[in-house]
Amino acid sequence: MAGEREDREARGAATPAPIMLVVGLGNPGEEYDRTRHNAGFHVVDRLAEEGGVSYWKHHLGSEMGLATLAGRKIVLAKPQSFMNSSGGPVSKLAREMGLSPEEILVIHDELDIDDGDVRVKVGGGHGGHNGLRSIIDKLQSRDFVRVRVGIGRPPGRMDPVDFVLKQMKGEASEDHDVTVAHAADAAIAVLEQGPVAARDMFNGLHRRNTKGNN
Repeated sequence: MAGEREDREARGAATPAPIMLVVGLGNPGEEYDRTRHNAGFHVVDRLAEEGGVSYWKHHLGSEMGLATLAGRKIVLAKPQSFMNSSGGPVSKLAREMGLSPEEILVIHDELDIDDGDVRVKVGGGHGGHNGLRSIIDKLQSRDFVRVRVGIGRPPGRMDPVDFVLKQMKGEASEDHDVTVAHAADAAIAVLEQGPVAARDMFNGLHRRNTKGNN
């Protein structure tokens, strides 16, 4: 990683640094595996398949794999500290790799985006998402890039916490996999073309209008 850091410095401050760390947010454990709140984990797993990750190792509080994406080596990470404490592992990896917040892509679920939509965002607040809140607190910055995986609001009067932590089945699970593939495409676009170009490509592009809530 030291050589990559020197390469970034040689390009100068005028050229935006490429993303070197992709973090998917979720909760560890089988009971959370097929929940909407683990959308970040699901997208990172998809990227790992596409990027040829052969094994994962536990390092600094994350499951970490080295992928080849966009023609370069990218570190993929799934923090294992539970969603609300994601910032600890992320900040530790950032410090070890010598990364600025702008070189980090965070992938997470988003209640306030329609189910099936994917959006790219640069910086901004946490919007009530506790995983983002923790990362902002530990990095002391909001300037990281995000891929936001839309899961929509719960039906009827269901509590949002119950909705995001409910195991998906049947059509809901299948639809979620379509969204995950779309989000992985958005993440690769960020890596290849930068967040601004990826945002222009993906924001507002509604992939489907399916509302399975099983």
